Amino acid sequence: MIRLLIAGAAIYVAYRIVREIIDEVPDDFDPLLLPPPDDDKSLPRQSAAMGVEPQR
Repeated sequence: MIRLLIAGAAIYVAYRIVREIIDEVPDDFDPLLLPPPDDDKSLPRQSAAMGVEPQR
């Protein structure tokens, strides 16, 4: 029973620490800046056939 209380307290403390870290992140933070889509520059997807050289 004591081990369950200790585990619950540790989980709660970890939860509160993670919530504080998340709250410190600014609202206008963009974690991933994607490049603009350029369809003409991207290579077409090809199936991986055995013994076939890739066409580029």
